[in-house]
Amino acid sequence: KEWIIVTKIKINVDQPQGRINRNIYGHFSEHLGRCIYEGVYVGTDSQIPNTRGIRNDVVEALRILKVPVLRWPGGCFADEYHWKDGIGPKEERPTMINTHWGGVTENNHFGTHEFFDFCELIGAEPYICGNVGSGTVQEMSEWVEYITFDGESPMANLRRKHGREKPWKLKYFGVGNENWGCGGNMRAEYYADLYRRYQTYVRQYGNNKIYKIAGGANSWDFNWTEVLMREAHWLMDGLSLHYYTVPGSWGSKGSSVDFDEEEWFATLEKALLMDELITKHSTIMDRYDPEKRVGLVIDEWGTWYDVLPGTEPGFLYQQNTLRDALVAGIHLNIFHTHSDRVYMANLAQLVNVLQAVILTDKEKMILTPTYHVLRMFNVHQDAELLPFELETEDYVCKGDTIPAVSGSASKDSEGTVHISLCNLNPNKDISVRCELRGTTQRDVTGEILTAPQMNAHNDFDKPDVVVPTEFTGAEVVDGVLHLTLPAKSVVVLAVK
Repeated sequence: KEWIIVTKIKINVDQPQGRINRNIYGHFSEHLGRCIYEGVYVGTDSQIPNTRGIRNDVVEALRILKVPVLRWPGGCFADEYHWKDGIGPKEERPTMINTHWGGVTENNHFGTHEFFDFCELIGAEPYICGNVGSGTVQEMSEWVEYITFDGESPMANLRRKHGREKPWKLKYFGVGNENWGCGGNMRAEYYADLYRRYQTYVRQYGNNKIYKIAGGANSWDFNWTEVLMREAHWLMDGLSLHYYTVPGSWGSKGSSVDFDEEEWFATLEKALLMDELITKHSTIMDRYDPEKRVGLVIDEWGTWYDVLPGTEPGFLYQQNTLRDALVAGIHLNIFHTHSDRVYMANLAQLVNVLQAVILTDKEKMILTPTYHVLRMFNVHQDAELLPFELETEDYVCKGDTIPAVSGSASKDSEGTVHISLCNLNPNKDISVRCELRGTTQRDVTGEILTAPQMNAHNDFDKPDVVVPTEFTGAEVVDGVLHLTLPAKSVVVLAVK
């Protein structure tokens, strides 16, 4: 066969570079719009099939996705959430106003017990974000005691009173959220001192060891990372980073469905900036933590567009197209590459909000293109990262350029090599020549996600417009993998 070589890749299969933490595939669920209520929780009296009020269809879909960790209750909501309002008999729980997201009334029917129940159903580790902005040290300390203490104490006994005899396991706890913004509009120095104080009372009870995550920077705020690492790095296990892919401006973000190639390009270009962000924040962290003990926790990432017309502006409901699938693939490849520092990442958000993997409408549920990418890529969870040398052409739009191909590779515990590739160019197929060094493996199978239109998406009338199909266009000849990567596609290959 003759191959026109455009993109060249070299993968050193016999030189693994460390483990890709499965927590990179984490998710985020906030009391925002229809994420929790309707998306996850419908109540025990709902006609929608449920287990203790939690939607069965959503649980099944998330189990297939292999969600490793789930962050809750926010987001901005976390710093106005008072956990004692969400325990006990539901009819006795006080209501509150969700001031951040639409000013709606929150009935607190989904609280601590329901969250841990949900995590157990989907097989995810819970990640709780505590209230620093409007909460007290005592309130945070008592929440940890309520969840994790096995002895006799006021909070443990209160938990037993509400039906849970044994404590839960809680591995991840965030001390505040976006305290530079909605979590209190604090200066970095002020929050650093508060973090030092609050984390002191996030106690380690028994054999439950909590991984403490400090509230980190907003995108390009390198000073925040500098101050937090300088003042408190020895008291944290993780430091968060938030970055959203917004093709327009915050005032006019652009449509999630009606966009042209220029907006497609701008979105992917901004998604690729995640690599620069991680590199620069990691460089600061390296100065204080050269052993890389403190994990970078990117616990909010994803696309953010204008809300879908006709929906509540405060609910952040948007559609999810093939463009979002490419954004997800780009991010995951970048996270893999930085697995020496990136400990966790949490896509925003789980259901019905921003770059959701699931959309619901009453009893109906659909899986988005982003869902399918995360399911295709989850073969990389806990696998060994492989050296990945990529030479690719540029994708050019209106004189601007980005690399046409994004990719990464790993080897799992059974020795299978998985290669994930994204063709960012919506107009051109790309031929790929990939050298597989240090292996004799040659049997290759694969999956592909693509569609004829850039804005192709699944809706409740047509839920299967964008779904993965078998990819048969790859072969290994004399240790070299050849394939043609179709335009605007995501491909995951398995080489055995």
